[in-house]
Amino acid sequence: MKTILIVEDTELNIDLLTQLLEDDYNLLVARDGAQGVAIAEQNHPDLILMDISLPVMDGYEATRRIRGTMTSTPILGLSAHAMSGDAARAKEAGCNDYLTKPVDEDLLIQKVKEYLG
Repeated sequence: MKTILIVEDTELNIDLLTQLLEDDYNLLVARDGAQGVAIAEQNHPDLILMDISLPVMDGYEATRRIRGTMTSTPILGLSAHAMSGDAARAKEAGCNDYLTKPVDEDLLIQKVKEYLG
């Protein structure tokens, strides 16, 4: 079973993502960017769902650090920020894709399957 790391600090979002994905994937959860980097480096997940607005270390910096050692792992940026330029900034940091919150559940599942096959 493939593993997805959810890097998210809001319990409601963690619960939603868990409900959507737990039947088909092994899930790991980090509640801040630094913890996300550590868990990614220790467990080498197959996909990372990265919130952008995180405590301790934001999602941009966490993504850059993960990209330092894990260049091919897909990272989907997730953010409530929908301003022009946010998606480009996430991709510049190393995200493969960017979805806005609240997350469109069907689109999220589609993207996960797209990246994990």
